[in-house]
Amino acid sequence: MPGGERSPIPDPLIWLAYLAARTERIKLATGILILPQRNPVVLAKELATLDRMSGGRMIAGIGVGWLEEEFDAIGVPFRDRGKRTDAYVEAMRALWSGEPASHHSAYADFTDAILQPTPMDGPVPIHVGGHTEAAARRAGRLGDGFFPGRGGHEEQAALFDVVRRTAEAHGRDPDAIELTSGGRGAIGGRALEEVEALAAMGVSRVILPAFLFWNDPEASLAAYGDEVIARC
Repeated sequence: MPGGERSPIPDPLIWLAYLAARTERIKLATGILILPQRNPVVLAKELATLDRMSGGRMIAGIGVGWLEEEFDAIGVPFRDRGKRTDAYVEAMRALWSGEPASHHSAYADFTDAILQPTPMDGPVPIHVGGHTEAAARRAGRLGDGFFPGRGGHEEQAALFDVVRRTAEAHGRDPDAIELTSGGRGAIGGRALEEVEALAAMGVSRVILPAFLFWNDPEASLAAYGDEVIARC
């Protein structure tokens, strides 16, 4: 695990609820939440509530997970996590409609369920995280966005192409799928060049590692705003 086995990792939704109360404009996103480890009906309620209470700022970044021991600990089969993820996305979007919703699959089963409150502006956007072709195909097939977990420009560009081709194959508009990237390269002396290169690849959001600003957060964030954000 990054940071070691005993590194504290807060629950993302509780952490984001705190941030929602402390902020007004910044988007709130999980990066990522391991979807097949959650109950989709309960999670749909949690995400909708957080989205409504934050004024529509929630983005659900999801992944299928990679650590089999986590799945064993909660009694969820590891092998079918991809199919489970797809079913959970369908189930949550049905619940977010505000109308009596039904979903019947091997992984979730409900009839005429009504979820309130609903998200502010329709279903909570779902961004698929991962650095594999399977993740890219999932984003193209059913995601509102894609966020590769790692990789250089060439690797990410190839995954973005997979997203676009898959979207087209499923009758979707590839330009409607938001692309996110990030990493250390977006900070430092060549930050502007890096961000411009990512934008040329179709990236519309760059995630900055927060720990790189810890020494002097107010000054360094202000400088980044002037030197990079304002010039993009």
